[in-house]
Amino acid sequence: MRGWILCCLVALAGRYLSLEPKKTYEYKYVGLVNFGRGLPHLAESGVRLTCKVKIFSASAQTFMLQVSDVAFEEFNGVPGKSAFVGALKLAARISAQLAKPFMFEYAGGHVGNIQAPAGTSDTMVNIVRGILGFFQLTVKTTQNLYTVEELGLHGLCQSHYAVEENAAKEMIITQVVDITVCKEKAVLYRGMATAVPDEVAKEKGESIMATVKYVHTVKPTAAGGVITKATALEHQHFTPFNVKGGSFFVQELVFISVTNTTAALTSGAMEPKGNIVYKFVNDQANLPIMMQNLDNPIPRIVELVKRLAANNIYQVDSESTEDVMRAYQLLRVVPFEGLDTMWKQFAGNAEHRRWFLNLVVEVNDARVLRFLEVRFKAGDLGSIEAWQTLVLAFNHLQVQPELIEMAKGFLTIPFSKSDQFVWHTVVLSYGSLVYKHCAYYTPCPVTAVQPLLDMALDGLARASEADMVLALKALGNAGHPASIKTILRFLPAVAANPVALPARVQSAAVQALRLIAARDPHTVQEIGLSLFLQRDVPAELRMQILVIIFQTKPPMGLVSLLTSHLMEETDLQVASFAYSYLKSSARSTASDNSYFVSEASTTCNMAVKILAPKFGRLSFRFSKAITMDWFNEFLMGTATEFLMLKDKADIFPAEMTMKGKYYFIGRILQLLEFGIRPEGIKELFGTGIPGFTGDLGLTDLQAVLKVIQGWEKLPSDKPLMTVFSRASGQEWFFADLKKEVVQSLNKAFSPTAFKDSPILGIIDDLKKGYSSHMTKAFLIFETRYFQASTLGLPIEISKYYESVNAITANVKAAVSPPVTDHLGQLLTADISLETDGFIGSTKDLWMFHGINTELFQFGTELKTKAPTSIPWKFSAKMNIAEKKFELDFPPCRAPVELVSIKSDVYAVSRNIETPALAKMTPMMPNARDSNDEIVLNGSVVFPNLWTPAPKMCAESTVFGLGMCMESKLQRAYFQEEYPLYYFLGYTHLAINIVPVQPIKPVEKIHLEVNAGPGRHPINARQLLETLRRLSKEALDHLGSDSGSSSTEDLPQTPRDIVTEASPEAVFNVRALAMGGIKPEGFDASLYYTPRAQLEDVQLIVSQTGEAANWKLCTNAVVEKAHVRWGAECQSYSMSMQVGTSHQRGTRPALKATLHWAKVPEYMVTMGKSIDRYIPGVALLLAFKEEHLSNHKQEMSASVVAASADSINVSVRFPKYTVYRQAISTPFAVANFQGTEATGNTTQNHA
Repeated sequence: MRGWILCCLVALAGRYLSLEPKKTYEYKYVGLVNFGRGLPHLAESGVRLTCKVKIFSASAQTFMLQVSDVAFEEFNGVPGKSAFVGALKLAARISAQLAKPFMFEYAGGHVGNIQAPAGTSDTMVNIVRGILGFFQLTVKTTQNLYTVEELGLHGLCQSHYAVEENAAKEMIITQVVDITVCKEKAVLYRGMATAVPDEVAKEKGESIMATVKYVHTVKPTAAGGVITKATALEHQHFTPFNVKGGSFFVQELVFISVTNTTAALTSGAMEPKGNIVYKFVNDQANLPIMMQNLDNPIPRIVELVKRLAANNIYQVDSESTEDVMRAYQLLRVVPFEGLDTMWKQFAGNAEHRRWFLNLVVEVNDARVLRFLEVRFKAGDLGSIEAWQTLVLAFNHLQVQPELIEMAKGFLTIPFSKSDQFVWHTVVLSYGSLVYKHCAYYTPCPVTAVQPLLDMALDGLARASEADMVLALKALGNAGHPASIKTILRFLPAVAANPVALPARVQSAAVQALRLIAARDPHTVQEIGLSLFLQRDVPAELRMQILVIIFQTKPPMGLVSLLTSHLMEETDLQVASFAYSYLKSSARSTASDNSYFVSEASTTCNMAVKILAPKFGRLSFRFSKAITMDWFNEFLMGTATEFLMLKDKADIFPAEMTMKGKYYFIGRILQLLEFGIRPEGIKELFGTGIPGFTGDLGLTDLQAVLKVIQGWEKLPSDKPLMTVFSRASGQEWFFADLKKEVVQSLNKAFSPTAFKDSPILGIIDDLKKGYSSHMTKAFLIFETRYFQASTLGLPIEISKYYESVNAITANVKAAVSPPVTDHLGQLLTADISLETDGFIGSTKDLWMFHGINTELFQFGTELKTKAPTSIPWKFSAKMNIAEKKFELDFPPCRAPVELVSIKSDVYAVSRNIETPALAKMTPMMPNARDSNDEIVLNGSVVFPNLWTPAPKMCAESTVFGLGMCMESKLQRAYFQEEYPLYYFLGYTHLAINIVPVQPIKPVEKIHLEVNAGPGRHPINARQLLETLRRLSKEALDHLGSDSGSSSTEDLPQTPRDIVTEASPEAVFNVRALAMGGIKPEGFDASLYYTPRAQLEDVQLIVSQTGEAANWKLCTNAVVEKAHVRWGAECQSYSMSMQVGTSHQRGTRPALKATLHWAKVPEYMVTMGKSIDRYIPGVALLLAFKEEHLSNHKQEMSASVVAASADSINVSVRFPKYTVYRQAISTPFAVANFQGTEATGNTTQNHA
C-alpha cells in the first residue's frame, strides 16, 4: 500500500533565506496527499489543501504567521476518471481556526517555541508546523556535504545535506531525513503493549519505511539569499509483509514567488504549543474507520443500545454490528455523569443493561474506572457481570499513571472479595495494567507493583496457599523487575530463608519470572541457572525455569554449560524435556527462535547432537516440549507450543500447557494459552494402577474405576485439578476443581436424589417452558500506530477487530410418567421436548492506512465481515431404558448461511461537515478491460487478473436440502515482488444450507436411533471382551513365529450377509423424509454375531422408498473388511485387510492392504486429484519417495518397530512408494526386542 504527499509552498514576497525583522513574507501553500497503489485503474483517495500564508516579525527573533484563502478539496476515485471536489463547509471551518495569527520563535534557520490563539485545536497547530517545516534548515556555506542531528517535524533525526550550484549561480540545498532511524521519533503506539516487537523481522525488512527530501533553490544576495523554489518529497511505504526492495511514497512542496507586505497583525491571547516536533492529539474518540457528529451523544447512545438489543434479540444481526463501533465512539465523549445517568436508565431492563455493560468498557480512561468504582461500592452488579466487565475495562484502559492509582482502589473495595472469580479478576487485571504501564514508562515505579508485593508477603506470612498463588500469578502478569526479590522468597534452593511450600505455589513463583525475562534477562538467567543446576529441586520447576532461561536468549557459554550438565542428568524427565525443547527450538523457523539458528546455531546444534545418543530415543512416557511453527519470507507466520511436564514415573503429568503465537507486521502476538495441573488426580493415580494389566480389557476398566472411587480420600485443601488461561501472555482466568464441587455434583445427579437436587427445579422449568438469551459484544483488539508527516497531518495504521456473539435457546419438555419419588424415574420415562434457538457470531475486522483527524479521514481501508450462524429447531423423544431416540426436523424452506466471509479494500474519504456523504470506493472496480496495457516504471505491462467464482453443491432430492460452498474473488496485480497485492480486492466465501426440489413433498425429516436389546443383545462386557481380544491378538501376532503375513491366513469372509441365525440388528439408525404414504430415506442396521473363534460385525445401509434398491453392505471379521454397494450391493466393491507379524529375527510389524475391484467414476477422478498432492505432502512430512510400484488397484501400508519407541512407516501406492524411518511414538512397542542379525539392518519398504 502506498501513500504520497505533495506540498507546494509558493513565495510571494521576501528576499532572504533567513526571516528578517521588519520584513513581511507572503506565500502560497499547497499540500497534497494521496493514498493508493499508484497503479492505473485502481481507486485512490486524497486531499488537497491550499492557502496563503503571511509571516512578519514581532521582534528580532519572534514572528507571526497568518493563514488565509483556505481551500480544501477531496479526491476519491480512479485517477484520470475522477477529479478533486471542493469541501466548502470544511474549508470554512479550517479557515476560521487558522485566521488568527500564530506566533513562533526563529533564529539561525530553526523554529523554536510555537504559540497559538486560545482555543485552537492541536490539528490546526500541526498543520502550521507542517508549513514552518520548510524554514527548518541548517545552511553551511563552507561545506558541500554535511550531516546534522536536528529537530524537525518527525522528531530528533539526522539530516543529510548536499549543497551544489546550478547554471544560474543559484544554491541547490538538498536535505534528506531518514525517518526510520530517528532517536526521538514522533510516533505513537496504542494497544500494542502486549504485542512483543519482532526485532529479527525488523532486521530483515521493515513494514513501515519513510524518508523525507527537502530541496531549496536559493538565489544568493548581499543580505543572504532568496528562496526561489522549495520542494519536499516524503516517501512512505507500508506493507504487512516483508519489504523486499520496496517502493516509496512521494510528497512534494513547490515555492513559487515572494512579495513584500507591510500590513501589521495584532494577536489576542496565546497558548504555548511547544516546538516544531509534531504533537499527537490524544483523542480516543477519533476512530479512523468511521466519522459521525459527536455533539449531544447521550440520546444517540440510548437509541443505539435499544436498537442493538432489538435487532439481536434472537440472533446476531450482521448488518447492524457496526453500530457497536458507533456506540464505542460516542461513549468516549460522554462525561462520567452521563454514564451514570444512562446506567440508571438501562439497569432495569435485562437486555439494555447487558448491552450497556458490554459497551461502556471501551470508554478506556478514568471515567470507566469511576463508573465501576461506584457500581462496586453500591454492589448493584452481579458477580458474572462484575468480572466480565472489569476484565475488559482494565485490559483496554489507556496507559496513564493516574489510572494505576485509581485501579489500586479496587483491591480494597469489599465487593471485590465478595466472589472468588471477581477477586481473581481484580488482582490479575491489576497486574496486567501494571505490565502495560511499564511498557510505556521506563523506569517503571515500584509503587505500581507494591500492592501485589504486599499481598504475596502477607499470604506467605499467613501460609495461605490460595493468596500466595493469586499474588504470584498477578506478579507474573505485571512482569516488574522490582518484584524479583519477593519472588525469590517462594523458590526452593535460592531463597535466603527457604520455606516448605506446596508445589503449585513454587510453580507460580517460577512462572512469575516469565515476563521479567525480557526486562531483566541477566538476573533471570542467574536465578534460572541456579535452580536448574540443583538436582534436588523438583523436576517440574527445573523444566519450567529452563523454558524461561531460553526466553532470555542466553549466550553461547550458558548453552554449553547446560549441555554439559544435562550429560550427567539422572532425572530422565528433565533430560527428555530439555532435549526435546532444544531440538524443537533449534528446528524452528520462527523469527523469535532465530537465535537458535544464527548467533548460537553451532552451540545449539552441537548440544542436540551431543545429547541425542543418550536422550534422543526417550518416548512420550517422559516429559516433552513440542514446537510446531511456520514462518516465511513475508515475515509472517504462526507457532504452536505444547509442554508436558511429568514428575518421576507418575501416570499423569504435573502440568500441560499449549499456546499459540502469530507473527505479523513486525510484532509477535501471543494468542490464547491453556494449561492444566491435575494435582489431585495425579496423586490419586500415582505411579500405577493396581490390577492394571495393559490389555485394555474389562479387568483394566474395573481397576481404573476402583482407583477413581478413592477420590473422596483426597485432602479437601488440594484441588483435583487446576485450569488456567492466558491471552497475550497475560493470565486472565484460573479455577480449581475441588472435592466439594464434585461431591455436590454427585449428590445433585444421584438417581436417588429428589427434593434436595437442583435438577428437580430444572425439570420443572423445562416443563413450563424455558427461554434463555445471551449476547456479548466486545472489541477483541484495537491497535493504532501514528507517525507524523511533512504536512503536519498524522499518518495512522490501525486495526480493529470486533465481535458480537449471541446464543438463544427455547425449550419445552414433557415427562411421562412424571417424576414423583426420585430422579431415577427419568431413566424409564418417556421424555419429549421441543426446542428452537440460535448460536452464532459476527466478527468485523478493519485495517486502515491513511490520514485521520477529528475533521477528516482519507486513506485505504480493508473491511472484513465474517458471520457464523447455526440456527436450530426440532422436536425429540427418548426413552433411556429402551435406548430409543427420535428427532424430527422441519423441512428446509429457505437458504441458511452457516459461515461466510466478505472482504474488500476501499479508498475512503470522510469529513465531519458532511459525514453522511462519506465515500468508500472499492480499490478494484468491478469491470475493466483486461487487454489494457499499462506503462509501469518505463515498461509496458499487462495486469494479472484473477476473478474466480466457483460454486459447489451437494444436494439431496430425498430430503429436499443441500449444502453449497461458493466463493468469488477479484484480484489484479502487476509485479510478483509485492505479495500484499495478492490480498487486495473483493473476497466472498460462504457455506449455505439451501432448499432443493424434493422427489416428493417433505413435511418433516425424521431421525431415529434404536439401540435396544435384540435377539442377540450386545452389552458392555461383550464389547470390552471383543476389544480386548482384538488388542491381544494383535499383540500375540507381534510375537508369533509365523513366516508369512497374517493377512494371508485370515479366515474368509462369508459372501452373503445372512447368518444361519438371522440375527436382529443391535443398532439401527433411520433417516427418513416424511410426507408421502411411504417415507423416503435411508436405514442403517448393525448386526453382531459372536461365534466360536470369530467375531462378525455386519453393517447394512439401505435406501427406503418406492422402487429403491440401493444398498451398502459391510462385513468385518477381526482383521478383514469387505464393502459392497450399489444396486442390491452388487455394483461396486472394496476390501481391506490388516495383519501383524513377528518372526524370529525380525521386528514386529503391522500391515494393511486396501484393494478395490470396481469403484464409481467420481472416486477414480477424486483419487487421481489427491494423488497429485501426495508426493509434496509426503516431502513436507519428511517422507522419502522411491519408484516401487504396487498392484494397479491396490495400496498398502506397513508399520515396523524400529526400536522400543520408534517405528518405520512405508506406504505403497500403485505407481510409487513413500517411506520414513525412526519416527518417535508416544507409546512403547509391545514385545520389542532388538535384533542383532545383520540382515535386519536394512528395512524392506514392502
